Amino acid sequence: MDESARSERSKHRLNFILEGNLLNVILLITLPQAVTMLVDAVYNMADTYFVSQLGKNAISAVGINLSLMMIIRAVSLGFGIGSSSFMSRALGAQRNEDASRAAVTTVISAVAVVAVLSVAGLFALDPLVSFLGANLDSVRPFAIDYARWILIGAPVTSATVCFSQILRAEGSTAYAMVGSVSGCIINIVLDPLFISVLGFGVAGAAIAKLICNVISLVILLIPFIRKKSVTILKLSYFTPTKAIYSEIAKMGIPVMLRNGMASVSAIIINNVAASFGEVMLSAVSVSDRSARLVSSAIMGFGLGFQPIAGYNWGAKKYGRVLKSFKITLAIGAVIGTVLGASMAVLAEQVIGIFSAEQAVIETGAIFIRTQGIVLVPHVWVMILGAFFQAIGEPLRAGIMSLSRQLIALIPCVLVLSYIFGNDGLPYAQAASDIVSFAIALVLLIPMLKKIYALELSDTQ
Repeated sequence: MDESARSERSKHRLNFILEGNLLNVILLITLPQAVTMLVDAVYNMADTYFVSQLGKNAISAVGINLSLMMIIRAVSLGFGIGSSSFMSRALGAQRNEDASRAAVTTVISAVAVVAVLSVAGLFALDPLVSFLGANLDSVRPFAIDYARWILIGAPVTSATVCFSQILRAEGSTAYAMVGSVSGCIINIVLDPLFISVLGFGVAGAAIAKLICNVISLVILLIPFIRKKSVTILKLSYFTPTKAIYSEIAKMGIPVMLRNGMASVSAIIINNVAASFGEVMLSAVSVSDRSARLVSSAIMGFGLGFQPIAGYNWGAKKYGRVLKSFKITLAIGAVIGTVLGASMAVLAEQVIGIFSAEQAVIETGAIFIRTQGIVLVPHVWVMILGAFFQAIGEPLRAGIMSLSRQLIALIPCVLVLSYIFGNDGLPYAQAASDIVSFAIALVLLIPMLKKIYALELSDTQ
């Protein structure tokens, strides 16, 4: 594709986001991202299902390593979403080269940082998995086997995350979905092959995930190689300057903090659950994977909204930013109500897929039901976080990133489990959603006043 054709494609996409029917724009851009995250969560559930055939200790090991995967994704998403926020605003203002420079710098930097962290982790596997929560001797060997391959494949995972975010930033969420979904579907096929047929056990699940990420990365690179993307990949565009890193950091650090604190809270939950025994640890692992089926789709919906708000904010279409925000909140409320009710009704059946032990089913069902009850505020908090990231509000985005995990979840876990023992732990996440929603409202109200003022001054 020559430069004129690339420019025409860019203008068409820009016009669609800035001028098209907002409901259509929101649905066409957010749904592919939501589907991507949903399929990834389905893969994680399938992964848990196949591993569950090896026993509850294997399930616990995979659940514990979820924290490790979250740390890798936290760093990668910090670079990727930090860059995509800037890219969306730059593309909205028709500064395409600035967006391309940010993209190239992001990928190289993220992969380099993750590679260093991976090497460090491989040299300290045993203390690493113990820190993550594998304190039981029956669980630790499984956790080490799984962690080793997760760390080996971490740079590929990081590159996949970054390229997915770059495509999303320019509005190509449908293609980003194809790349992620293709790898995950193949992964589901490979899981039983590596785990059972080839006899690799828990490590087989991690090996299958690595192959999945390699396939996804190759697919995600195709539009750049064929020059069908808006952004351009050139090694000469690697621009490790203070200005570029400052733009990435403004929105990337809040994202990294949010996902990083999610890892910290997961580690704390695993350690608290382990103190109550294998049943609680297994229930936490299974219920968390099951609940993420819903929360991942919601997160994808919020992330899909971000480039819409970012493009229009960059173009100074403040009224359109507000309208898209309101429509997204309304859609989110419907999604939260339907999925929340489904979680409450089907909780035991979902847990029963992964465990036949009644104690695990009953405990895990409580985790899922309590999260389903507060799903609407949970959806809104995610949308608000994406909103603040899109319009370049690092302080508000940072507070939102810390609100559910550091400010709300960790204290709720420690306090409720201390007061009520193992009966308190399943209610901690629901309590934290209520607290973080209250914080979100405090942050939102003055921001809305500011945007209304900008809209008014822009129309005069």
